[in-house]
This record gives sequence, structure tokens and C-alpha cells, in this order.
Amino acid sequence: NLEVFDELLESAKKHNRTILRTSLHTTTMMNKLISYLDDKLAPTIRIHGTLVEVYGIGIFISGTSGVGKSEIALELVNRGHRLIADDLVEIKQIEGERLIGSAPEILRHFIEIRGIGILDVKSLYGVGAVKNHVDINMVIELERWEENKHYERLALDTQYSEIIEVSIPKVTIPVSPGRNLSIIIETAARNFREKVMGYNPANEFLERLKDNPLLNEDF
Repeated sequence: NLEVFDELLESAKKHNRTILRTSLHTTTMMNKLISYLDDKLAPTIRIHGTLVEVYGIGIFISGTSGVGKSEIALELVNRGHRLIADDLVEIKQIEGERLIGSAPEILRHFIEIRGIGILDVKSLYGVGAVKNHVDINMVIELERWEENKHYERLALDTQYSEIIEVSIPKVTIPVSPGRNLSIIIETAARNFREKVMGYNPANEFLERLKDNPLLNEDF
């Protein structure tokens, strides 16, 4: 709320510059302004898919149209998790390697279920079932089951997906009748958290095989 001198106003008009005045202290104002500019000027893309938060993990679900992304998201919401975006996800790269996903304003809180139509998740399930944005921690790619295709069983090597030149851990899940994909995604989120904390069950399993020659022969 400092006074703006006439000389400053004249100079601003002459050079076409903006003068900002605030009741905040300088340090507070600069921090808020930098954060605002980082958000508005961040590299941004829009990708088709669904974004949910499961056990605090931001999961981007990708896959071809009709594979069941929206239905899985609705089941996860019904199980107590949160929807961030359906069909189209807006992703911003913040602070180098951090990706934040949200829904475009026109699609926020809406989900499309074939046969039913457009649903307002916030209206149906309450404010606790939705969230405006979340950090993207992992990608789950859904693909239709192929009988003759080899699928990884131990997952010793982590797969990655590139989003705005940022590598995000990826899990590929084959879709077939009878598979409860919502529970599988919940388990994938729990397993991701364990790996972040330094525990890898696949490595533990291999160590047990080394210590048990009989089991090792079976595998």
C-alpha cells in the first residue's frame, strides 16, 4: 500500500509498463508472483485418458477407446478414491520433473459411461470423491488381452512412459473378462508405494528362489 509517485506513473505510461501495488510484504508478494508465473507459463499438454488418485498416488490411466477407462474410474470412486479427470487430462510440468494433472474446466467432475451418458461425480458421490488436480506418479496402460502375447510376470525391470520429456513409471495391464481391474489398480498403487519406500517384492522372491534349490527347479 505504498504511495505511487507521479514520476513513476509517468514513466510507466511512457514505457508501457504495469505497476502493481499490494498490502503484502515484498518477500511474500514475490513468492506468490513467482509461483503464479511458474504455473501459468509451465509447459502444458492435453492427453486422452483418465486421471484418478488411489491411496494418495496420482495414476494416469491410458488405453484405446472403449477399453474401460471410465468404468474403472467410476468403480474406484465407488471404492472411496478420487476422480481428477476423465477423457481428457491437462498436464503441466512444474519444477523440472513434477507433473500435475487436472481436468479442463468444461469437463471438471464429469465422467462419461457408455449406455448411461454423462455423470456428475461430485453431485452423485460428494466433494470427497473429486479433486481438482494431483501429481502424476505412475501410468497404467490398459490393453486388450492377446492370447499369444507374452506378459511380464515378475516385473523386475520398471517400464516408463514419457510425458513432456519426464519419465513416469508405467504398468501395462491386459484387460480380459472376469478380471477385477479396480482391485488390480489399487494393488498397483500399494505396490508402487512399497517400491518408493525401498521394498521390491520381485527381488525378494528371487532371493528366496536362490535359497531354495527345489523351488528354483520348478521356475
